[in-house]
Amino acid sequence: MDHDRFYDHVELSAALRNLAERFSGLVECRSIGRSLEGRDIWMMALTNRATGPDDEKPALWVSGNVHATELAASTACLYLLDTLLHAYGKDREATRVVDTRALYVCPRINPDGAELALRAPRQLIRSSTRLYPFPADRANGLVACDVDGDGRELLMRAPDPHGAWKPLPQEPRLLVPRDPTETGGRYFRILPEGLLEGYDGFEIPNKPHAQGLDLNRNYPAAGRKEGMPSDGGPFPASEPETRAVVDFIAAHPNIISGIDFHTFSGVLLHPYSDRPDDEIPAEDLRLYHLLGRKGTELTGYPMASTFHDFRDGSKQNITGALDDWLFGERGCFAWTVEIWSPLREAGITNYDYLDWFREHSVEDDLKLLAWSDDVLARRGYVDWYPFEHPQLGRIEIGGWDRFLVFGNPPPDLLCREVARFPNWIIWHALVSPKLELHSAAAEQVGADLWKIVLVVQNTGFLPTHVSRTALDRQFARGVVGLIETMPPTRLATGSPQIVGPQLEGRSGTQSLLSLRPPESATQDRVKFEWWVQGKPGADVNLTARHDRAGVLRVTLRLERGSIRGDP
Repeated sequence: MDHDRFYDHVELSAALRNLAERFSGLVECRSIGRSLEGRDIWMMALTNRATGPDDEKPALWVSGNVHATELAASTACLYLLDTLLHAYGKDREATRVVDTRALYVCPRINPDGAELALRAPRQLIRSSTRLYPFPADRANGLVACDVDGDGRELLMRAPDPHGAWKPLPQEPRLLVPRDPTETGGRYFRILPEGLLEGYDGFEIPNKPHAQGLDLNRNYPAAGRKEGMPSDGGPFPASEPETRAVVDFIAAHPNIISGIDFHTFSGVLLHPYSDRPDDEIPAEDLRLYHLLGRKGTELTGYPMASTFHDFRDGSKQNITGALDDWLFGERGCFAWTVEIWSPLREAGITNYDYLDWFREHSVEDDLKLLAWSDDVLARRGYVDWYPFEHPQLGRIEIGGWDRFLVFGNPPPDLLCREVARFPNWIIWHALVSPKLELHSAAAEQVGADLWKIVLVVQNTGFLPTHVSRTALDRQFARGVVGLIETMPPTRLATGSPQIVGPQLEGRSGTQSLLSLRPPESATQDRVKFEWWVQGKPGADVNLTARHDRAGVLRVTLRLERGSIRGDP
């Protein structure tokens, strides 16, 4: 696949179907729903079906491009698929994850918005194409668009003695804020590139976006209530795109974690968006830090809290995001991964992820401009050029190409950037709980009476319930043991189905110097027992299952001996 450009919906659909045909035993292409405008929302179910179906294995959800212009998010998903499928049978960890786990990869949750971002003339909307909150435009003002038809939406500057911006003396291409008491210089008003509707010759308000609905505020997270005025839609999961994701994930309780790709900032964000970290159970916060430290090691991106580190200067809480729903309601360890940091590329460090855009030093502007000149061959910052605007008269157009520099990595840096993630995602999937056989045995205790013993263990790192949040919400029941017999063999007493406990993994392992030793050295195992009436040589079928840790099946013959799992 070509990972240095963006695919439109037709190309994306063809590429995914091609992967499914070429690697038919490892991946299936499924439509989980249709968008507002009727496009398929594709999901790739990746697992080795020879070792079991995807819904009987622990699974990781990976998605992207819920926001229209954040096209690098879909590229990250495509790169992950391409990497895993071509590494299968060659790379040990990639092969192990495909054999023993499942990945559900949805490259583009919002195909309608992505089409607008890709189509000429490009429209830079936030998310959904639905007209919201009003069905028709109700205000005059500036409508951002590509006025001169060059395929870019830049900035416009108009000379004005009362303007707030002035050229930087040592680098006149750059504009910086005018000093608080300064007068008598060359000043400008700055506007988004666009056209004016209802212009009266004096006031230039920005016209509200006709498409004001953010799909990543439309998930049924705890803080998102029906009727709440926001950009999250009329009620949770009201939109076909989010409903498709919610329905699929709800129907697949084997999903233990989720990674949702966005742009930009170069950071791994963990929930919550609307409450502080001290409201996360201590065990879960510890595991978030562990998972995040590994993410930093493998991707180079720092970990951050959405609530504490990723709110703008207004400190307004957001809610209804996918990661908030996955963690808060379903107990999955979920992440929002913001791909790409042009600031870091330019050598700017120790900055606030959002407040930097409100205020920063001139030195930072100069570093960014030098990076654009040297690395991007002056493509990132466009020198100001004159233009005769149909309403404003003679102005200039130029400044930062935000789509190229900030919204997504430039095409020649795109593949390098998305290549950061597959190793962390593979590792993240492999820390999941995993049910495996310890042993199964039939002991003859009478003429035709047998004691059947099945012992299973969680060989994964995480506990079977995955998180304390899931346990508190009673999201997943314990390990279920089931015995099936064929006449004349029959169960002598008790129930064929037994619900056992949750099984710990290795995530709770403490220091050997810990003052609080574990309650048991075998909290990762459970034993099921049944008594069966049957003749020697008959078979009984044993099953152990857990919604999150997978399914194992054993056929046991009524005779001396036992079956043991891998040592």
